[in-house]
Amino acid sequence: MLYLQTVAILRAASLPDRYGNSKPDWANPARIPVRGVNVQPQGGSAEDTDDKQVTVTGWRLFTPRGMDLDLRQTDRVEFDGMVLQVAGKVARWPAPGGGVHHIEADLQEVD
Repeated sequence: MLYLQTVAILRAASLPDRYGNSKPDWANPARIPVRGVNVQPQGGSAEDTDDKQVTVTGWRLFTPRGMDLDLRQTDRVEFDGMVLQVAGKVARWPAPGGGVHHIEADLQEVD
């Protein structure tokens, strides 16, 4: 009953900037739909008013047992009309006997 939500993994291609360095092209990301996950609020919201008004809200993505995702820390996740950044490494919990039991990923919405 917990894993009824759908998200889209957004993955940017790399483009060279004017100095020849690679930078992500977030104007045209690849969209990878994923069904059967659970996304929950985590840690509430925090405001940063030092340089400009910014609100950061935490979320956490869980997959059911046996489900691995090709989710990278450089990706973004679209959920419920929000675009969330992957915060840190994606945790892949090992299953007894091998493979992945489930994954957990911290996400952040930055307004």
